[in-house]
Amino acid sequence: MKKYFTLWVSLLTLLFLSGCGARPYVHEDAATIIMKTPKIRFADTGYVRSNEDVVALELFSAGMAVGKFEIENLVCVDGEGCMRKSSFNEEYLSEHYPDTLMENILRSRPIYDGLNLVENAHGFEQYILDDDVNIKYRVTERQIYFKDRRNGVLIKIKKQ
Repeated sequence: MKKYFTLWVSLLTLLFLSGCGARPYVHEDAATIIMKTPKIRFADTGYVRSNEDVVALELFSAGMAVGKFEIENLVCVDGEGCMRKSSFNEEYLSEHYPDTLMENILRSRPIYDGLNLVENAHGFEQYILDDDVNIKYRVTERQIYFKDRRNGVLIKIKKQ
């Protein structure tokens, strides 16, 4: 009887440890990252990591981890907890941005549902101008560049 109990506990432990853990990141890019927003000022190295469900931006300064943003259904900010994407935009970027903006930038995808998208030989560009934003967004194989002059936001990710 004790053999079956030990076997049962071993199988449950193995199932718990292997099936319930976080899925590993599929893509991982080291990068030089510049972020200037009303709340964040950062210029150093970092990693953009992603899998099908999650994208994360880890920031390092002098080789030490100094912050992490992880986006899935919510945006989790290291040391500040998790919040809705709209709340993240209000606090860290601009209330005028769509909920998917930061995730799309980190995944090198078009923003604003592809509004004013111009594809070129190296990637694509978007220029979005209205009463709330003045955005220049450019994605190439080696670099992501997002600048909103109206809201004072700059995100530049240069892959190494």
